[in-house]
Amino acid sequence: MSFLKIEALAKRYGNDGPPVFENIHFGIERGEFVCILGHSGCGKTTILNVLAGLDEASAGHVFMDGREVKGPSLDRGVVFQSHALMPWMTTLANVEFGVRSRWPEWKRERVAAHATKYLEMVGLAHALHKKPAELSGGMKQRVGIARAFAIEPKMLLLDEPFGALDALTRGTIQDELLFIVQATHQTVFMITHDVDEAILLADKILLMSNGPQAKIAEIVEVTMPRSRTRASIHHDPQYYRIRNHLVDFLVERSKLYAGDAVQGHDPKNPPVVRPGLVTDDAPAPNPEPITA
Repeated sequence: MSFLKIEALAKRYGNDGPPVFENIHFGIERGEFVCILGHSGCGKTTILNVLAGLDEASAGHVFMDGREVKGPSLDRGVVFQSHALMPWMTTLANVEFGVRSRWPEWKRERVAAHATKYLEMVGLAHALHKKPAELSGGMKQRVGIARAFAIEPKMLLLDEPFGALDALTRGTIQDELLFIVQATHQTVFMITHDVDEAILLADKILLMSNGPQAKIAEIVEVTMPRSRTRASIHHDPQYYRIRNHLVDFLVERSKLYAGDAVQGHDPKNPPVVRPGLVTDDAPAPNPEPITA
């Protein structure tokens, strides 16, 4: 069994309407970084909330590390688009709060040292004693990321954590996230609307059809080396093949999978696509980011 296993997940609001999504099947291996892409309304955030134990599915099961997910747990760290910091606490105290929740038996000095280590990893060693009102939006989000990593969860769940940030800040935090994930071998499930962000960060990208009755239509493997960076990714011909495949799905194919429109589609085994490995010449680069 995969480290995270989702079986026949479905969500319905009310008794009469169609399900937001249904027959959601996929797995995530330990240490894998998985992004999910799809148009608004397909249920991406609801899926993440079910994985976090913050919402209940109408049908199906979620298993993590061999145990069924039933409610919230410190084994799963969550970072939302909103930083959700406690405004009366300093940067350090916000992270220490999570650390004490995880290890209540630790001495104060050990808690402070552990929290400081993760704040240093996200470049906030100089802001340990500042309160959220004194921080920029990007700095607040770094605190949220440090707090999530500091509890050393088995899995990290990210709900568009960079969506409200400007492009330069977003890029900087992406680099920091990559550094921490690679240093800690963290398992990550992330929602994003940014195609370039998904290619940069993910090992696999789940593509969801449009809702209602949304499904996992394809699983795209990012075949570029894991050592890719924002500076180097555009020089790899695979990048444009993968990007074009994702954009084409979001613009054209995602609506074809609505309901049961595609004949022969097996929701239990969505096709795995490796668009970067094709041998034809890559199309001309398009430097403008495209979001869904």
